[in-house]
Amino acid sequence: MSDPRTTPSIFTRGAVDLSALRPSAAAKPAAPSRPAAPAGEAPGAVPGGAPGAVPGTIPGVTPETVIDVTEADFQSVMELSVTTPVLLDFWADWCDPCKKLSPVLEKLAAEYGGTWILGKVNVDLNPRLAQVFRVQGIPQVTALIGGQPVEGFSGVLAESQVRQYIDAVLKAAGVSVAAPEDPRLDAADDALMTGDLDAAEAAYRKILAESPADAAAESGLAQVELYRRISGVDPETALAKADADPEDLQAQRIAADIEVLSGQADRAYSRLVALVKRTAGDERDVVRKHLLSLFAVAGPDDPAVADARRALARALF
Repeated sequence: MSDPRTTPSIFTRGAVDLSALRPSAAAKPAAPSRPAAPAGEAPGAVPGGAPGAVPGTIPGVTPETVIDVTEADFQSVMELSVTTPVLLDFWADWCDPCKKLSPVLEKLAAEYGGTWILGKVNVDLNPRLAQVFRVQGIPQVTALIGGQPVEGFSGVLAESQVRQYIDAVLKAAGVSVAAPEDPRLDAADDALMTGDLDAAEAAYRKILAESPADAAAESGLAQVELYRRISGVDPETALAKADADPEDLQAQRIAADIEVLSGQADRAYSRLVALVKRTAGDERDVVRKHLLSLFAVAGPDDPAVADARRALARALF
């Protein structure tokens, strides 16, 4: 079963799926959007860039996790991204949404401990950088990997979504990062593993009340419900009953639960998708919701879940 804490997905407004993305020439801002180079500066150079500058030796570029980025030092920031991914946060003093997103980015930059750098770009003070990166609205976040930009997102996202974007950027950059420890999840997981389902449920629900998009807590809660459904069930008897009567909805659902817990999730999903095809109305909805609960156990990025979701969509429509 995939761990949703370590297999993030990208989802949102203007973002691309970075899980398979590598920076390429196609990801660069188009040439027409670049301003003409000032006299004495090489064509195509980043404004004010100083080729060969060493990160950490110019104002605003330091080994710290959060830096101020200006047109004058941007070349060094590009060079810094060769070894450490840089996320550019385009913002302005007058931008209220920026004041909501920037603290989240700064918190996560500190939490990840230098595995990536947050570069803050004030668009009022650095209009040429905003032009180069086609900034049409702020806040906007764009990543730099290996000296090249890859697409990001604009607007204010939830912390969990920003975290997923960051994890995907790090994956694209080949940076291995352990999932930050969350003592709330540790306590909930411990309760689940020791069989204290009531304590586990309470802990997962508390996390979801505070962080509604927490995929790990969603998965944990779905596991609690799964264990409750199969409590006291004899696996062999339950599977035999389901095989003997394909139209027995309850038997088919229990059999699917057992298959998921025995490492046969593909078979469980196929069983319930087939049942969706054979049912209608309220019965179909019951089976559909049961299948979705099993998807939640695995997490959204399990390849088998993706395949089964497509099969479910075909069965429904």
